[in-house]
Amino acid sequence: MTFQLCFLKSQKWALKRKRHHNLLRLRPCRFSRFVSFFLTSSKSGQISKSRVFHQTDDFIISFTNFQKTNETAQANTMAKQISRNLWLLESKSMAYCIGYQNDKFLVNTYFGKKLKASCDYPEPRSYSNWAHNDLANRIPEEFPGHGDQKYHEPCLKVTFKDGVRDTDFRLMEAQVSTNGLKFFMKDAVYPLVLVLEYEVMHDLDLISRRISVKNEGQEDVLIERVLSAQWNFHSGKGDRLSYVYGKWLDEFNLRRDPLQPGVKILESRRLMTSHQGSPWFVYDKGNATEDAGNVWFSALSWSGNWKIIAEVTEFEHTKVSIGINDWDFAWKLRGGDTFEAPFCIGGFSENGFGGASRIMHDFAREKVLPRGKEVRKILYNSWEATFFDVDEKSQGDLAEEAAALGIELFVVDDGWFHGRNTDNAGLGDWWPDAKKFPNGLSPLVKRVKELGMDFGIWVEPEMVNPNSELYRSHPDWVYHFPTRPRREHRNQLILNLGREDVQNYLLNILDKLLSENDISFIKWDMNRSISEAGWQDSPHDEARELWVRHTTGLYKVWGTLKQKHPKVLWQSCSGGGGRTDFGIMAIADQVWTSDNTDAPARVQIQEGFSQIYPAIAMEAWVTDASHGLVPLSFRFHVSMAGNLGIGSHLLKWNQEEKNLAKEQIQLYKSIRHIIHLGDQYRIGFASDEGITGVQYVSKDKEESVLFLFRVWISRTIYPSVVLLKGLDPDSFYTVEGETGIRSGLGWANVGITVDIKNLQSSVRKIKKIQRSE
Repeated sequence: MTFQLCFLKSQKWALKRKRHHNLLRLRPCRFSRFVSFFLTSSKSGQISKSRVFHQTDDFIISFTNFQKTNETAQANTMAKQISRNLWLLESKSMAYCIGYQNDKFLVNTYFGKKLKASCDYPEPRSYSNWAHNDLANRIPEEFPGHGDQKYHEPCLKVTFKDGVRDTDFRLMEAQVSTNGLKFFMKDAVYPLVLVLEYEVMHDLDLISRRISVKNEGQEDVLIERVLSAQWNFHSGKGDRLSYVYGKWLDEFNLRRDPLQPGVKILESRRLMTSHQGSPWFVYDKGNATEDAGNVWFSALSWSGNWKIIAEVTEFEHTKVSIGINDWDFAWKLRGGDTFEAPFCIGGFSENGFGGASRIMHDFAREKVLPRGKEVRKILYNSWEATFFDVDEKSQGDLAEEAAALGIELFVVDDGWFHGRNTDNAGLGDWWPDAKKFPNGLSPLVKRVKELGMDFGIWVEPEMVNPNSELYRSHPDWVYHFPTRPRREHRNQLILNLGREDVQNYLLNILDKLLSENDISFIKWDMNRSISEAGWQDSPHDEARELWVRHTTGLYKVWGTLKQKHPKVLWQSCSGGGGRTDFGIMAIADQVWTSDNTDAPARVQIQEGFSQIYPAIAMEAWVTDASHGLVPLSFRFHVSMAGNLGIGSHLLKWNQEEKNLAKEQIQLYKSIRHIIHLGDQYRIGFASDEGITGVQYVSKDKEESVLFLFRVWISRTIYPSVVLLKGLDPDSFYTVEGETGIRSGLGWANVGITVDIKNLQSSVRKIKKIQRSE
């Protein structure tokens, strides 16, 4: 008997086969997010399958019979079940397979290049016995829980009310939609349900993974670790992990490290993403290059403590897990409650590290950034010109100069609010200082608008100074332990955003600021890491939940303000690049990359940033750092390779500098659509002694722009040949500064000759032309 696959859109249904009977019956499906299927009798011979499996009393899964799948019928299906024990996810050029092993474990059987037919994908493999290693310790499990004979890093660890500290999940149901899979698993004894959800982003060549844990009982369950995914790599020796590390003023240093047997951990324990790293990794087998080779990658959408665990087992099997950091974390999951972990994305590219970057850049623009398709305005920020000496006159004078250069957005930084004359007072009191702005902000905003610019302002809502009206009224609102000193950093403490009263205060006072003033841009800063992470009167009876509740509180406050003021553009800053991740980019339109604005250092910082995050989100300023040592043109070119801003003291610039700035700003306006919305190709490596740079190519390959930099090369070198990238090989192009015309293939193989000296740079436009042979 065969069945035809049909869609039900008006009502969701699930299928189960009644045990011991040859009967099929439909029942309503409670999981309404996915389009369900049902089976009807047919002679078409297309598909015979059960989309949903039902748990019987003894945890045996019931399946319908499978017949040969018609590949044509499923050609446009991104998710499907291709055998009794195998599910397949396919994007444009990538595939991911999940198998059901020994009627107990969900395992990864394949992750890589999309293959020709469903029969090409492997079933769960068998494993021979090995002393001291049960099957559970050897399989590439999708989401291993702590328990059984497993001795590697788990994704989930819980403690039940009776003291049992392991899990034994069994598959209850599996759902298939046109672009995703959803597996429902339940512990063999306890009413704890684990849901694994996968979604294919076909054209982006990515899959997203989400997990949730639901307590269907009445007794509390303590969650001690809950990651978002484990990625399995069936490999030999030579595995390599790429990531970034750093510190304040030195973020996004790129590392490509060989993986050794054992465990390598990357993490943040600072309440924010941190300057020390960013929650993503790239994996390869040790032989990938910038432009060629197989690479796999994943990134987490989370702005708090995070953790990446890379483990090479004794069987040369590499597992990389990613999710919320379990350091000092615990979550009391009450009866009926569900914990949803942040989602992560993963992908595969045959085109090396650069190919992976371009996939992630497209993802950020299309799925994450609120304004991913809008070019950014050129901003001026007043911090380095006036520091805390902010008033209506000083800002107005700078605005006059900025407008004359062609600046489009004027941002007043720290120092404008109540009692703020140094960094030891005022944080938390978000209204204009009466002495500096006796008539409020309106006169300055009006003046900036009349000059043809938008107006922006700086805030640091998560912080409070002890010398503030807010702290004097609510000293209990900060993180602290009652028996420990409240350690200040930069003379400030951190507000507990897990508290609803804190959230409401920030929502009200910031909404008032935005409602009473024509503000188009907010720079949201966070200038310290946490200490004394105590929450004394926690309404949730578990203070260690603060690591999650702070971040979700941040998302709530910021997201609510964004909804109420949809025209405002938002920037994430955390003492530089200390909060850079896809979680914050879902509410912030751009990121302050680093407090280090020295252009030579920025070349390497921006290279690391670009591994995952796009130029449209990468704010880069021209400042007075290294003034007199680094040419102003070099400083402009480095910043123009991202989201251009200026932070110099404009009143101190001479006319020659102003004229050069006008020229570069006009140039940038003519090319920024390529930089912000095009494909990025890195040239060389910033850490090497040589010419380095970046090329952006428009999506239609009609135009391109090439940035080249020589930072400092101590030895004598001959002129370098730079091969161009990303152009249409069959079309013809001109390159600014070069004579003659070549095809894209020609420029990629012949290249251009570059002869620039130390601390010199070059920007070249590339245009497609019509040419008849």
